[in-house]
Amino acid sequence: MHVTVFSTKPYDRRFLEEANATAGHSLSFLDARLSAATSGLAGSADAVCVFVNDEVNSDILASLASMGVKLVALRAAGFNNVDLEAARREGITVARVPAYSPHAVAEHTIALILTLNRSIHRAYNRVREGNFALDGLLGFDLSGKTAGVVGTGKIGEVVCRILTGFGCTVLAYDPQPSAACEQMGVRYVPLGELLALSDIVTLHCPLTPATHHLIDAQALGRMKRGVMLVNTSRGAVIDTRAVLRGLKDGTIGYLGLDVYEEEADLFFEDLSQRFIGDDVFARLLTFPNVLITGHQAFFTEEALANIAETTIGNITSFERTGQATHEVSVEKIAR
Repeated sequence: MHVTVFSTKPYDRRFLEEANATAGHSLSFLDARLSAATSGLAGSADAVCVFVNDEVNSDILASLASMGVKLVALRAAGFNNVDLEAARREGITVARVPAYSPHAVAEHTIALILTLNRSIHRAYNRVREGNFALDGLLGFDLSGKTAGVVGTGKIGEVVCRILTGFGCTVLAYDPQPSAACEQMGVRYVPLGELLALSDIVTLHCPLTPATHHLIDAQALGRMKRGVMLVNTSRGAVIDTRAVLRGLKDGTIGYLGLDVYEEEADLFFEDLSQRFIGDDVFARLLTFPNVLITGHQAFFTEEALANIAETTIGNITSFERTGQATHEVSVEKIAR
């Protein structure tokens, strides 16, 4: 199949080409994100391959369908950027990578928790400047603390396992409890109870209409004062403006983000020589108790290899059978 790959970085090309070595698809790599302005670049492709910040709305899907595109292959687990109803109308199959390395995202989550707690990022900068004072770097023992995990799919389950190993009391909220989590001693509670009891709240749920701004002003009002909030799921699961207010009034004592609501114009690019015009993001960066990484939780050798192999597998399966191995559709989501 002829596949146009949008939002390509050097690492995407490397891993996709390695996975495609025996599959033999024709891959055309583009730096550009998929958008209304760039959809025409798909050209004569049978499929497009997209990432988390590519736009796959109804107008773009109609444009792709008019050019003969039959498959949208997501190299990600989330599909909130795809209009599945429109894809069905246009006769376009959508496929994703349901699991690539839950350990990658879970371990990055723990890295954010540890870094925030022990102020590793601040200590690193101090030492490089010859400042060895410990004032302002006081942390706490994770052992004995209560950690709330929102979403216990593959990633959330690994996070629960690691936090249990640290000696935390782990609470969880998920409409579909995990037997594996229950077996390791995780206790499922209503979301309100989790927010009220947890010293650390970490988010691992998909972005859906039900989880959009799940952590808003009302949710923050239920939390312990000085709570640590970590989000490595999707940016819009939290209401960033409400979180800013929570930082200012002390409700949030620590904030770790690997995702951001308006990240599409920021993340995955080198903007070091430019002015960042996002006032909300700029305000977040002024807080010493905020740690932000640029959507890198997935970024390990193992995860990128699995993403590429699964993506190429979806394309190969669609070429041979008319169905992708890991299709996502309105019907499948409704089940």
